[in-house]
Amino acid sequence: MGESSGSASFSVDVERISFGGKEHLVRTRCGSAVTVAVYGDEDKPALITYPDVGLNYLSCFQGLFFCPEAASLLLHNFCIYHINPQGHELGAAPIPSDVPVLSVDDLADQVADVLDFFSLGSVMCLGVTVGAYVLTLFATKYRERVIGLMLVSPLCKAPSWSEWLYNKVLLNLLYYYGTRGLFKEYLLQRYFSKLLDEKQGENIWRFLQSINERHDLTDSLRKLQCRTLIFVGENSEFHEDAIHMTTKLDRRHCALVEVQDCGSLVTEEQPYAMLMPMEYFLMGYGLYRPRPYELSGSPRSPLSPCCISPELLSPESMGVKLKPIKTRVTIN
Repeated sequence: MGESSGSASFSVDVERISFGGKEHLVRTRCGSAVTVAVYGDEDKPALITYPDVGLNYLSCFQGLFFCPEAASLLLHNFCIYHINPQGHELGAAPIPSDVPVLSVDDLADQVADVLDFFSLGSVMCLGVTVGAYVLTLFATKYRERVIGLMLVSPLCKAPSWSEWLYNKVLLNLLYYYGTRGLFKEYLLQRYFSKLLDEKQGENIWRFLQSINERHDLTDSLRKLQCRTLIFVGENSEFHEDAIHMTTKLDRRHCALVEVQDCGSLVTEEQPYAMLMPMEYFLMGYGLYRPRPYELSGSPRSPLSPCCISPELLSPESMGVKLKPIKTRVTIN
C-alpha cells in the first residue's frame, strides 16, 4: 500500500465481520476522506466497486457477494476494493456544513486517489446507477487505468429538466425532513425494498446534490478503450438510460443484459442473473470460476453454460470483440 504523490493519504484499519475484510480511510486530493473496504488477496487483480446514492457497499453488493457462485468467481480472481462515498459508511457522522459539496469530477478523482493509495495500476470496475456514472466518468478521465466496466442500471446523460427539478424538490424534502415521507416513497420506487438509515440524510443530501449537477458523458463513451457489460432490470426507472448508453458505446466492446422481473438494484434483487454474463465477460480476460475440486490451486476451468443468450457465448463475445446484444434473463 502506498501514498499517492498527488494527495495526502492516511489509513485507519477497522476489522469487519461481514465479509471478513478490512476498512481503510483514504484522504483524497479534494480534502475529504472515503472509506474503502478491502477483501481478498491484494496480490490479485483489483476490482473496484461503487454503490448507488444512499447505499454503502454492504447494502448495495452483499446480495451479489453472498451468492456463492458469484463470490467464488470474483474473489477467486480479484481483490475487491469497495469504495463508500463520503458519509455513506456504516455509522457515518454528518458531514460538517462547512465542507464543500463535491462535483462529479471530484468523485471520479477520488477513485484515482484510492488507486494511488493502494498502488494499483489498471482495474476492473463494478458500479450501480450513480456509482456506475462515477466509474464511467473515471474511465473517461483515466482510460489507461480501467480494463473493464460492469455497470448496473447506469446513468450517462446529464439530468433532464424534469429530473433536475424533481431532484431539487427531493433535496429540499431531504434537507428539511430527512429520509421520511415523500423521500422514502422515492426510495421505494427506486429500490423497491431498500430503505435508508435516517441518520445519514444530511450526507445523502450532499451526494445527491453532486449527482444532480452531473454532465453528459455521451460524447466520451466511444473513446473508452475498455469492454463494458451492462445490466438493467426491465422495471428499472433507468432502463432507457441503460439502452442509450449501450447505443453510444463502441459496438464491438459492449453487451447489454436485461433482467426480467427486476428493478434497478440487480445486485440485490436478482444477483444470480448476473452470474453467467459476468463469467463469460471475464473469460475474455482469461479469468474463470473454479470448480469445487479446483479451489486447492488446480488449473481453473469455466462452468457449463445455462441461462444465457447464445450470442454472448460466441467466440467474438468471449474475446476482445464483445457484441452489443440484448439478453433477457429470467430467474425462476
